[in-house]
Amino acid sequence: MAIMSEERPGLLDGAIWPAENTRLFGHEEAEVFLAQSYRSGKGHHAILIEGPEGIGKGTLAFRFANHVLSYPDPATAPETIGDPDPASPVSRQITSGASHNLLHLARPVDEKTGKVKSAITVDEVRRAGKFFSQTSGTGNWRIVIIDPADDMNRNAANAILKILEEPPKRALFLVLSHAPGRLLPTIRSRCLPLKLAPLADDALMAALAHLGIAGEGGAVLSAAKGSVGEALKLLNYGGGEIIAAYDEMLSAEGPAARKAMHRLADALSGRESDTIFDFFVSHVGDDIMNRARIAAGEGQIIAAERLARLYSEITERLTISDAYNLDRKQTIISILADIKQPGL
Repeated sequence: MAIMSEERPGLLDGAIWPAENTRLFGHEEAEVFLAQSYRSGKGHHAILIEGPEGIGKGTLAFRFANHVLSYPDPATAPETIGDPDPASPVSRQITSGASHNLLHLARPVDEKTGKVKSAITVDEVRRAGKFFSQTSGTGNWRIVIIDPADDMNRNAANAILKILEEPPKRALFLVLSHAPGRLLPTIRSRCLPLKLAPLADDALMAALAHLGIAGEGGAVLSAAKGSVGEALKLLNYGGGEIIAAYDEMLSAEGPAARKAMHRLADALSGRESDTIFDFFVSHVGDDIMNRARIAAGEGQIIAAERLARLYSEITERLTISDAYNLDRKQTIISILADIKQPGL
């Protein structure tokens, strides 16, 4: 049985843990490329799997890892990546986290709070060094999935770079990234980029049906932007209501606008609201940059520059708020007030 979100910190409600997901939708070309590259015996030791969050990068990485560990001799490996067999020894070891040949690096859980930490730390990366030293004599492939590499802090990024510069034999790194521009250029330069596009509507509907969600209308498909993760936030976390409340705030004026700001801030600053808060931040960023692109396209250069500057200021404010654990409600209200400035 697939491990659902209540058993995995950070996993969205309704999602399947990527290591246990037996299906992947919409990335057939990427799978063919990985399978044939591996079969040729000339595959790159580090693959940077890029693309928006929630489109299947993690599932693709675990499928490819399963493929490699199931067929350790590239010359005898199939030309395509098949659905993993949950009953196979390799699959059982991967899904249980007991594989000696696969290491999954992600943000760890804080033992004191029980919450997922904000970054992949250097201590996590040091696990990779220990992993390689313990398995160096087996002759098997050793695979490290960094999920996502965007979450590494500077020390962790420098530590993983040292391993990438001199990789052990039969080592494979699958480096996932939602925003590769945030990675060190030296890390990107040592990886083979594999870009995944957002899912087309038919692939997104098939992926949702695989999760037991069917019959969603065009509004959800449009707002999800080709991401299963975004669709789950819309359906299971009240994302649609957050977008509606944001639009209401934008269209309101005077006291009505201030009331709308406070209602939205209250909804986003409650306990266990991290997922929907992140959804809101992403939506606001997309909205501002879309308005900036429209303004630039219409020749309104000053307005476009103001919006671009506002986007940078909001990003910086959110970073400071997170670093110093500032009151989230007040941060949200100040951001909404800036967005409501005349001329924006």
